[in-house]
Amino acid sequence: MSGTNSPEAVKKLLENMQSDLRALSLECKKKFPPVKEAAESGIIKVKTIAARNTEILAALKENSSEVVQPFLMGCGTKEPKITQLCLAAIQRLMSHEVVSETAAGNIINMLWQLMENSLEELKLLQTVLVLLTTNTVVHDEALSKAIVLCFRLHFTKDNITNNTAAATVRQVVTVVFERMVAEDERHKDIEPPVLIQGNSNRRSVSTLKPCAKDAYMLFQDLCQLVNADAPYWLVGMTEMTRTFGLELLESVLNDFPQVFLQHQEFSFLLKERVCPLVIKLFSPNIKFRQGSSTSSSPAPVEKPYFPICMRLLRVVSVLIKQFYSLLVTECEIFLSLLVKFLDADKPQWLRAVAVESIHRLCVQPQLLRSFCQSYDMKQHSTKVFRDIVNALGSFIQSLFLVPPTGNPAAANQAGNNNAGGPVSAPASSGMVGIGGGVTLLPAFEYRGTWIPILTITVQGSAKATYLEMLDKVEPPTIPEGYAMSVAFHCLLDLVRGITTMIEGELGEVETECPTVTEGANSQSSEQHDEQSVSDQADKETVSRAVWEEMVSACWCGLLAALSLLLDASTDEAATENILKAELTMAALCGRLGLVTSRDAFITAICKGSLPPHYALTVLNATTAATLSNKSYSIQGHSVMMISPSSESHQQVVAVGQPLAVQPQGTVMLTSKNIQCMRTLLNLAHCHGAVLGTSWQLVLATLQHLVWILGLKPSGGGALKPGRAVEGPSTVLTTAVMTDLPVISNILSRLFESSQYLDDVSLHHLINALCSLSLEAMDMAYGNNKEPSLFAVAKLLETGLVNMHRIEILWRPLTGHLLEVCQHPNSRMREWGAEALTSLIKAGLTFNHEPPLSQNQRLQLLLLNPLKEMSSINHPDIRLKQLECVLQILQSQGDSLGPGWPLVLGVMGAIRNDQGESLIRTAFQCLQLVVTDFLPTMPCSCLQIVVDVAGSFGLHNQELNISLTSIGLLWNISDYFFQRGETIEKELNKEEAAQQKQAEEKGVSLNRPFHPAPPFDCLWLCLYAKLGELCVDPRPAVRKSAGQTLFSTIGAHGTLLQHSTWHTVIWKVLFHLLDRVRESSTTADKEKIESGGGNILIHHSRDTAEKQWAETWVLTLAGVARIFNTRRYLLQPLGDFSRAWDVLLDHIQSAALSKNNEVSLAALKSFQEILQIVSPVRDSEKPETPPVVNVPVPVLMGSISGPGLSRPFVRTDSIGDKLGRYSSEPPIVTDELEDLSLWWAAWNAWYRIGSESTKPPITFDKLTFIPSQPFLTALIQIFPALYQHIKAGFNMDDLHKLGVILHSAVSVPISSDASPFILPSYTEAVLTSLQEAVLTALDVLQKAICVGPENMQIMYPAIFDQLLAFVEFSCKPPQYGQLETKHIANAKYNQAEWVALNYVPFAERSLEVVVDLYQKTACHKAVVNEKVLQNIIKTLRVPLSLKYSCPSESTWKLAVASLLKVLSIGLPVARQHASSGKFDSMWPELASTLEDFLFTKSIPPDNLSIQEFQRNESIDVEVVQLISAEILPYANLIPRAFVGQMMTMLNRGSIHSQSSSFTEAEIDIRLREEFSKMCFETLLQFSFSNKVTTPQEGYISRMALSVLLKRSQDVLHRYIEDERLSGKCPLPRQQVTEIIFVLKAVSTLIDSLKKTQPENVDGNTWAQVIALYPTLVECITCSSSEVCCALKEALVPFKDFMQPPASKVQNGES
Repeated sequence: MSGTNSPEAVKKLLENMQSDLRALSLECKKKFPPVKEAAESGIIKVKTIAARNTEILAALKENSSEVVQPFLMGCGTKEPKITQLCLAAIQRLMSHEVVSETAAGNIINMLWQLMENSLEELKLLQTVLVLLTTNTVVHDEALSKAIVLCFRLHFTKDNITNNTAAATVRQVVTVVFERMVAEDERHKDIEPPVLIQGNSNRRSVSTLKPCAKDAYMLFQDLCQLVNADAPYWLVGMTEMTRTFGLELLESVLNDFPQVFLQHQEFSFLLKERVCPLVIKLFSPNIKFRQGSSTSSSPAPVEKPYFPICMRLLRVVSVLIKQFYSLLVTECEIFLSLLVKFLDADKPQWLRAVAVESIHRLCVQPQLLRSFCQSYDMKQHSTKVFRDIVNALGSFIQSLFLVPPTGNPAAANQAGNNNAGGPVSAPASSGMVGIGGGVTLLPAFEYRGTWIPILTITVQGSAKATYLEMLDKVEPPTIPEGYAMSVAFHCLLDLVRGITTMIEGELGEVETECPTVTEGANSQSSEQHDEQSVSDQADKETVSRAVWEEMVSACWCGLLAALSLLLDASTDEAATENILKAELTMAALCGRLGLVTSRDAFITAICKGSLPPHYALTVLNATTAATLSNKSYSIQGHSVMMISPSSESHQQVVAVGQPLAVQPQGTVMLTSKNIQCMRTLLNLAHCHGAVLGTSWQLVLATLQHLVWILGLKPSGGGALKPGRAVEGPSTVLTTAVMTDLPVISNILSRLFESSQYLDDVSLHHLINALCSLSLEAMDMAYGNNKEPSLFAVAKLLETGLVNMHRIEILWRPLTGHLLEVCQHPNSRMREWGAEALTSLIKAGLTFNHEPPLSQNQRLQLLLLNPLKEMSSINHPDIRLKQLECVLQILQSQGDSLGPGWPLVLGVMGAIRNDQGESLIRTAFQCLQLVVTDFLPTMPCSCLQIVVDVAGSFGLHNQELNISLTSIGLLWNISDYFFQRGETIEKELNKEEAAQQKQAEEKGVSLNRPFHPAPPFDCLWLCLYAKLGELCVDPRPAVRKSAGQTLFSTIGAHGTLLQHSTWHTVIWKVLFHLLDRVRESSTTADKEKIESGGGNILIHHSRDTAEKQWAETWVLTLAGVARIFNTRRYLLQPLGDFSRAWDVLLDHIQSAALSKNNEVSLAALKSFQEILQIVSPVRDSEKPETPPVVNVPVPVLMGSISGPGLSRPFVRTDSIGDKLGRYSSEPPIVTDELEDLSLWWAAWNAWYRIGSESTKPPITFDKLTFIPSQPFLTALIQIFPALYQHIKAGFNMDDLHKLGVILHSAVSVPISSDASPFILPSYTEAVLTSLQEAVLTALDVLQKAICVGPENMQIMYPAIFDQLLAFVEFSCKPPQYGQLETKHIANAKYNQAEWVALNYVPFAERSLEVVVDLYQKTACHKAVVNEKVLQNIIKTLRVPLSLKYSCPSESTWKLAVASLLKVLSIGLPVARQHASSGKFDSMWPELASTLEDFLFTKSIPPDNLSIQEFQRNESIDVEVVQLISAEILPYANLIPRAFVGQMMTMLNRGSIHSQSSSFTEAEIDIRLREEFSKMCFETLLQFSFSNKVTTPQEGYISRMALSVLLKRSQDVLHRYIEDERLSGKCPLPRQQVTEIIFVLKAVSTLIDSLKKTQPENVDGNTWAQVIALYPTLVECITCSSSEVCCALKEALVPFKDFMQPPASKVQNGES
């Protein structure tokens, strides 16, 4: 207004008015003078006003009636030009607001007249408009008149006028209401508006202010007019249309809702006038049924009229939108009507506009919420909201159904519209579309009905098409698909609106609540806060109830409709929208905890993802039952849930195998399936937290899709495209091939996002995966089909991303995977194991908070499933388990801590039957542990390591592993040794703790070897393990274990507490010996052909028995060595003597075992323990002085300190031994105890000896005969043993010894061993056994020699023993009944057993006898026991055999020995002549000499002359002995003996001629020297002057005469024969004989000459001389030899050539 108030504007106005008046006066000058005058006076009036007043405008307004008057008169002229001028002038005045109320009334009256005269209609309207809009002076009647004037102009014939008038009316109506609003604004501060309802007095307008009153009257009359009643206020109305009235009503309601809401008078109008009016006008639409026959109803039904119906719907929309709160009941009616209009029997256009109206509601979620609160949530009220949604659903379904056929024309037309043309066309074009690139219209297609989708509106706004067609009178034709498209959008907008609203509110609640509760916690003292919390809670409860009601009201209908649309949709965008709606609903239901509805929506998406009619139990299970077979009743129609139609109009993108137990051919996936799948993934990814139990559905579906698409799990559980295993099943188009990696990626991301789920949701996810996996397991039972690994792979993935809270899901997760690991299908369990081991490894490497090292419980929890896997028998699983252990060791070995027992347990759980590769892998783990991790593990686990290593030793799959494991045990023992002190401290600490716990619980500590200290127990466990391995069935293992056991005890035994040795001896060593002995004695004697593969076995090991023998040997030797080296430790133990006995018993049983190797080794062990010297006398280094003198205190000082538990030094020096007992004085073993030990040893030795050498009763091939080395060793033990027992050794013992020595020497040798033991027969060598025997006796005799007197009685026994051996030279001993062949005539292979060559032994024995006799001849015992006689008696055998002796040396030695012995013994014998102790000896001696000198044996043919002469010289020696030692002492010697001697000499001097000429006798006769000697001796003693008795002389003479007489005879016969033979030479023998005689004669004469003359009898001489003539006769013989001999014989006769004298005669007398 400022523009019109400015001085310039006023000035201009005045000028204009004046010019207007002038113009008027000019126009009317001629025709209308009054007007002219009025105009002119008007000019003056204006000027006057302008001149007088400062406030010109106000003055003008005051006088406006007069100012206006000329113009009004001008208008009255009805002259167009003048009228126009006047109207323009009046308008100018109005626009400057200088018109008063009276003037305005006058103007309106004038306008009315013009209107009635139909003049300047447009100008009139313009003027009214200006008048009413520029100011508010027009009220009441004037106003109503102006309005009526406009209405009247609206109904003229002129179209332009009509339209302008309609516009003006609309504007005027608006102006009226705007005035009222302005008026309210002005009075707002004075009295605030109150919303009051329910005032029933509709005429009470008296309280209204002027503008309000006008508005009220106007609105009331509008209602009257529409209702075709007379107006109360708009007097003068002639006609009116309903359409226009409805439009005006709508615009008022729409533009000025606050008027109605703030003034009860108006709201009253709404309720009382508008609503009934609307309902009344609706009636034709409600009653009308399309196609119902007219005849059936009595009164003709008014047909619905499109313009009114459409406008009514617009009014209703406004009413609902703006005045819902006022008109709750009425709105319920309107909404019900709207729903009814959707019925299939209503006209198409009506349904279309109804849908548009509903769409308008659907985009207002708050409004929908109010519906829900006001109707659905109230009892006994229509469920309006639910009905709307259901109606939309039925509407959509009805569009797909062929319309009912009542009215043939309508049906026909509908058919053409809906079904006829388009069905075939789109279907065929669809077919082309797949192959030929023709683009399809987006459309829905269902069971042959094809409905295009039109783009009708932007998302979220309800822009209607038909509700805006205000100009149409006839109902328009609705394009096909329009209604469907709107309904579709209704659904989408409804879902979007509701979910956005509820989720927004939910978000607010969720963000408000936590802060409020925190506030409450912090300031709980303030009442106010708590109050607000409870308010908040109440508010939330109310809101939640509304949300839940809204969702539960709409979900069924929505789902039914959306599912149908999803199935029918052929357009990707439409499908996307439907899926998005289903997804948001599912998520919303999930958030509100509405399980049924959530699952229903999810099921729908799932079904959409899978091929039609796909048999997936989850979807048809309980959750789905609510959907699949339940029909929703929607507005009385029963609507079945539509399952996907089979006829696919979708592009097939993949063909694959269904995941089912039975193969069922292939299934096809369409692009829509893939789209649904993506939605499903999206749902799970974004809304996983609210899925809860429906994870089952989602995952089951995904699993099937993944299967059909052929995705296979790869590392970490991600799924990668892989070709399906069976058949040509999976066919993928390139489109889907490019999608696969994306899908795979989304799948992985879906499970990765599980880390953001809360714990409960995570559990739902895990449970769902587990049950899916269980199903997959069930399906994979009993067939080798590729199983579905989806669930297992995803369990792994989920576990990996949730490591930070692994504890909450570990048990269900691993528990299930362990079940999978036991599945018979290998692929399935392989993945189970893969998943499980990956999780464990990841869990251990994950950076937990707090770290694992501080959270032992978690560490054990993580490792536990690894242990559980040990109970599974499938080798592939165990391999995985062990590989996992190996990797854990390599990566986490240093930090396993308390997890060690579990890890070791896994290795130890491998059983023998589980295959080589498993054992090998497990063993690798163990090796790693022993080499790298012993120092990092708790010491309490060391025992487990020992057990596990031992158990690998016992595995018999792979020998190398067993052997290596024994090596590991050795390494472990070294480790114990090096770290002894630390291990001991730690173990003791632990022990103390356990002890305390045990005491608290009141139980006793239970661990192996308990009383021993823990560190010793560790050693004992190690020893016990090795002990077990020592009796393993495989020889190599036994050997290795045995060596290791004894080495460890040897090397590290010093670490043990003294008391522990007791356990070592009894529990470890003797226990082991028992077992070995038992196994060895029961071992199989069958020959083992080869050692597996093609390993050849040496014959010494080709039976189990022989292999066990080796073990026995090793074990026994080891134990003996320990007894030997650790005697100083063992002897103080208390039961040493018992242990000693046990050991001896073992040695004895081994020695008596029927196995050469074992028995020999037993003796070696025996020897070893006999070298023991008791500690007091022990000095290991010769230079050390006796131990007792060692200054012990110094040692004590150096080694023992007050706190030292034990010296950890590997040393066995004396100092150490003393130092170890620094707490006690050095132990001096009790002599008596010591002796008893030795006697025990002697008894054992005796038992061994007597048992082993006793000949068996019967002999066969298998008879066991002890070997030479064994016997040798046995005998060699005696000297050592004897050293200790000599003090108590008596005759009895000596006798026992003799028996053993004798038996031992008698044992024959087996023929196959003989070449190695026997010397060749000619060598005179002793076997070692024989040497040993002699040594034993030697030791004995030396001992006797230096021993006390009482020992000397043993000499004879020794002689007996030796003499028995001497006899062997001629008569080898018998061994039982065994036949032995002599080696000379035994070919090795013919005889089983070969006798030894005993000759050297006998000869050596003989030498010993001689030596010994030389030393002991005078001992009393020797004399008394007739030793000499025995010697002679023994020698008689070889001497008499002479050449028949097995060996020539024998008799020679015998002679030599005899000579030696006699040279010593005869003087002794003579000494004791009187005692008669030797009486029996003489005849023995005589026989012996005789047997020797005149042997019956024949010398061998090949005897050389030299040999013969040597032999002869031996004979001569004997004769010399007789002459030197016997005959001179004849007086001390029994006479008979001397006589025998003489006879013998006589016989030796000349042999009687035997009649047979045998070689032998001739040879004997050749012993000239011998004969000569005999002669000489005879003669010497015959004529010796020592002859004292006549008797002796007589014997001599007798002998001589016999001799001479024989010579005479021989010579005579020779001469006789010589003569007879003539030229023939005589036999050699005879020649020899004669030569011999001749030689004898010459010898005799020599002898006689040498003898004292008085000793020779005269008769003898006569006999000698008498020979001469005979000799002379022999001269004629032809033999030169004889001649030589004769010559020699004749020569001595020269001494007889002397003159005869008296002597001669004396001689004769």
